[in-house]
Amino acid sequence: MTKKNMEFKTEVKHLLDLMIHSLYSHKDIFLRELISNASDAIDRARYESLTESGIMEDDKEWKIKLIVDKDAGTLTVRDNGIGMTKDEITGALGTIAHSGTKEFIAALQDKELKDNPELIGQFGVGFYSSFMVADRVSVISRRAGSGDSKGVCWESSGDGFFSIEDVEKKSKGTDVVLHFKDEEKKYLDEWELRSIVKKYSDFIEHPVVMDVEKEVESELKKGEKVKIREEETLNSRKAIWLKDKSEVSEEEYKEFYKHISHDFTDPAKTIHFRAEGTSEFAALLYIPANMPLDIYYKDYKIGPTLYVKRVQIMDHCEQLIPRYLRFIKGVVDSSDLPLNVSREILQSNRQVEIINRNVTKKVLDTLQDMKKNEYEQYLSFYKEFGKILKEGVHFDFSRKEAIADLLLYQSINRPSGTYISLEEYLDGMKEGQ
Repeated sequence: MTKKNMEFKTEVKHLLDLMIHSLYSHKDIFLRELISNASDAIDRARYESLTESGIMEDDKEWKIKLIVDKDAGTLTVRDNGIGMTKDEITGALGTIAHSGTKEFIAALQDKELKDNPELIGQFGVGFYSSFMVADRVSVISRRAGSGDSKGVCWESSGDGFFSIEDVEKKSKGTDVVLHFKDEEKKYLDEWELRSIVKKYSDFIEHPVVMDVEKEVESELKKGEKVKIREEETLNSRKAIWLKDKSEVSEEEYKEFYKHISHDFTDPAKTIHFRAEGTSEFAALLYIPANMPLDIYYKDYKIGPTLYVKRVQIMDHCEQLIPRYLRFIKGVVDSSDLPLNVSREILQSNRQVEIINRNVTKKVLDTLQDMKKNEYEQYLSFYKEFGKILKEGVHFDFSRKEAIADLLLYQSINRPSGTYISLEEYLDGMKEGQ
């Protein structure tokens, strides 16, 4: 196939123009987004390999590799995950299939939000952040288990157009090649890449590796040092949700939240617990400080990431949490669910019901504790998510009283802008206020 030139959808052209010509102080996030995408691709391949052995091909381990070419001025982010076909790569990188795109672009255009990188990633547009640092991006990919070496190359300079052509690719997975702008060549520096991975991607389960230069003892001349290049893992790869709370620092909790939520702000509250008994699972959940712009959209993705024995099964498992708590982000890792669990099984599985019940109670208890002991923090939460929480009074009959106790109201008997609970209002009536 000869190279085929295509044009981006209108919303993508608009988005790219905003990203390329806006000034962001946190350009580092491009690497976080690419590593997260690579990790997702590996998770998908690993899951499919449970039933399709051909997905593994000749690879013995999953990994994400950073490859620096200082002469060419490029950084390659390589994964050996699921890869993409020609149709998949055209659909994934040529459009933004999300109903919240207009709000995202509107937020980027707002001068007050021009330096808010937390917006990037919340709408599945993390890949496009590459164009903040690169004047050309190439994506070479081959679908795992395809049985041949035919791959596809997608390339764009962020000018509103992209090209697609067939290429040879021996290994499965995806290579994202960034051709850096002259003023962004700092990202070719080993120390710079190492610090970004440590800051944003330390908790990625799969190894993020890079060839680094080291001095070792010469095998030929005793006492002499020689320089060699050796592959080194840059991230700790610790499943933070399986660790004891005493082993995790507040900063580690915050960074993991930013990794899974694509949010740059700190969470309002962290909920980390382990359940044992009729159902064994670990959960690390977060209450965000700010409401996502697309939370009221029908296709907003609900639920924490579901793991079974550290294998990621589902990005957003909506069966694990009620819809009126859809703002909750996090991870649930079950020891009881089967690895080949499907959405159909989840809908009728007793273990899922137990997890849902435990998670819901823990979140509501945490909110009640915030309301009682950290009222100002709770008030900030309520102003963001109060309307969503109210839905629970109608939809969750068994917990409607507990939810009602969390609601706040404005009263004509109180100064404008102040809130009171229903209990406080009733107490005031008794006292004749």
